[in-house]
Amino acid sequence: MPIDILMPALSPTMTEGKLAKWHKKQGDTVESGDVLAEIETDKAVMELEAVDEGTLGRILVAEGSEGVPVNQPIAQLLEEGEDESALGDVPTAPATPPPAPESPPPAAATPPPQQPQQSPAPAPPPPPTGGRVIASPLARRLASQAGLDLSMISGSGPRGRIVKADVEAAKGSPQARAALPATIAQGGETPYTEIPHSSMRKIIAERLTASMREAPHFYLTIECVIDRLLEARKRLNAQAENDESAPRLSVNDFLIRAAAIALGKVPAVNVSWTDTALRQYSRADVAVAVALDEGLVTPVIRDAGNKGLGVIAAEAKDLIARAREGTLPPEEFQGGTLTISNLGMFGISNFTAIINPPQACILAVGAGIKRPIVTNGAVDVATVMSCTMSVDHRAVDGATGAKFLAAFKALVEDPLTMLL
Repeated sequence: MPIDILMPALSPTMTEGKLAKWHKKQGDTVESGDVLAEIETDKAVMELEAVDEGTLGRILVAEGSEGVPVNQPIAQLLEEGEDESALGDVPTAPATPPPAPESPPPAAATPPPQQPQQSPAPAPPPPPTGGRVIASPLARRLASQAGLDLSMISGSGPRGRIVKADVEAAKGSPQARAALPATIAQGGETPYTEIPHSSMRKIIAERLTASMREAPHFYLTIECVIDRLLEARKRLNAQAENDESAPRLSVNDFLIRAAAIALGKVPAVNVSWTDTALRQYSRADVAVAVALDEGLVTPVIRDAGNKGLGVIAAEAKDLIARAREGTLPPEEFQGGTLTISNLGMFGISNFTAIINPPQACILAVGAGIKRPIVTNGAVDVATVMSCTMSVDHRAVDGATGAKFLAAFKALVEDPLTMLL
C-alpha cells in the first residue's frame, strides 16, 4: 500500500505551510534521509527528509503551492514491489503551476510602419536543463539578497545542488544577475517593482497586526547608566583574548542575563495571557529579536537566569548565526517568556516594539549615549541607555512592570551583582 507523505507540522502553532521546492520528481528512487522538498514556514525554509524508502509514485501538491494544511498528503511513496496501479484515483498535481494564458494581441487595421532594422540584443545564457533548481536555503537567501538568478548558477554540491560558495562565486557574473522588471505606473506615477510577499513576511504581518489589535499595549521607559557594564565587558573580553574557545561578550549578553534574573525577582512579569487563565512560567526563557530580510526571528536562550554570561554569549552567537542562515529549527525560535529587541548598534536612541505573542512583554533597547547627568548634586558625563518595555495590560499592571524595570536597572548598573 502506498505511503502518504504529509505536510509536516514544524512548530506547535503551524497550521499550514508553503511547498517551496520539490527535490525529487515522480519516478525517482527515494532512500531514507533523502531531501524530498523544502517547506517554507513563517520563520525559515526547512528541508523535508524521507523516512521510508521506495519510489516517489505521485506528487499531490504542486511546487510553489501556499496555504497547504498540516497533515495533508503532499505525495505518495510506492514501496518495493508496488507499481502505479496501487496509487488509486487521487488526481496528480502538476510539478509546477501552469503559466497563465497570454491574451492575443489586438488585430491591427493597417500594417505598422516599417521600423529601422536594429541589431538583436544578445540572448542570456539558457538555464540548466531539467527545469528544477536545487539549492540550499542559505544559497537561496544569499542569491535573493544579491539579486542573482539561481537558474544561471552552476551548483557544486551533491547532484548539482547550489551551495553558498556557488552564490559567492557568481556575484561578479553579469549573466547571473536576475532581471527585475520595473512596472511603470500610468498617469505619471512613480515607476515601481512589485515583490511578492514571502510566507514569512505575510505571517509576521498577520501576527503583529493581531498583537496590536488584541493586546492593550502600554509603555514604560527607564534609563540605565552602563559605564560599569561597559568596563566589566572590556575587562572580561581582555582576559579571554588568550583563550580561543572563550566567547566574546556583547552588551546584549549582559542584558539577556539581567532580564532573566529580573524575571526571577519579579515573577509576575514572567507570564502570558490566555482566555481562561494567566499562565505564569517557572523558567526565564529570553528571546532575542534578529533582523532578516524577510522579517524578524526570535531565537530563545532557555533558562537564561541559570546560565553564566559565557554560556549565554556562546548560545546567542550560534542561534543568531543559524537564524540568519535560515537553518534554525522551529523549536529554537518558538516560545520564550520575554523578548529583547536591541537597535542600539544602529544608533537608535529609543523606540517602542510590538509584543511578540503569546508573551506579555518586550524590551526595546536603544544605544548607549554619552550625556551629562547629575550625581550627588554635581554634573558628570555618563553613558546612558534608554529601555522601553511594551506591556500587555491584560497580564501585567503598570506597578508590576515598573518593579521589573527597577530590578533590571539595578543589575545593569551594577553588573557584578549578575555574576553572583
